[in-house]
Amino acid sequence: MTETSLSIESILAPELTLCGVPGTSKKRILELIAENVARQYPELESTRIFNNLISRERLGSTGIGEGIAIPHCRLENCDRVVGVLMTLEDGISFDAIDHQPVDLVFTLIVPREATSEHLELLSQLAETFNNRTFCERLRQCEDSESLYREMTRSS
Repeated sequence: MTETSLSIESILAPELTLCGVPGTSKKRILELIAENVARQYPELESTRIFNNLISRERLGSTGIGEGIAIPHCRLENCDRVVGVLMTLEDGISFDAIDHQPVDLVFTLIVPREATSEHLELLSQLAETFNNRTFCERLRQCEDSESLYREMTRSS
């Protein structure tokens, strides 16, 4: 790991760790993510976050399989890496590579210029979520607090 590598703990706020979120579609979940980030960081606009997440999804789904999606985007005027973790009440269609519904979503929003950091974090997350036992533990969490604890325990 490089010196600039970030831990999950440093990018994920308890307020952006949400357990059992009801969602009917990929679009609605991305809207909820954008709204929650903008509420936590008022300098970031929810519309811009949402549009950037949608633009990234148009390039190809961030549904990586096994019920997991890692939506991500770069954002102007963003001075920190922001993570959002959600478990969904029910799996939703996310155009995932294995066509399975998604119920575990970790979103990454990074400053426009943070390219190598961005890629390193994405690969770190993909590796973390590749651990089925770990993903099961996240899915078993019954509230946002335990979800946050479980997610940051591994970092």
